Amino acid sequence: GGDDVIAGNVSKYTVLPAGSCGQPKKGHLTFDACFESGNLGRVDHITEFEYDLFIRPDTCNPRFRVWFNFTVENVKESQ
Repeated sequence: GGDDVIAGNVSKYTVLPAGSCGQPKKGHLTFDACFESGNLGRVDHITEFEYDLFIRPDTCNPRFRVWFNFTVENVKESQ
């Protein structure tokens, strides 16, 4: 549900499709929010072009999630 507690930030997390193994390939996105003001708590792979991103609540006001700050790497051209 939307009230799940997310404890920490995603840190250089590469999302691999189900059944993938070995080194990540171009297009296997790497998410990172391990820096000041980063707030990405979880990433779920849905399809090659769709991911569910879960943002942690604001430290000073846990009722709100009004901003997001994270990076994405390893994107392929058509993605």
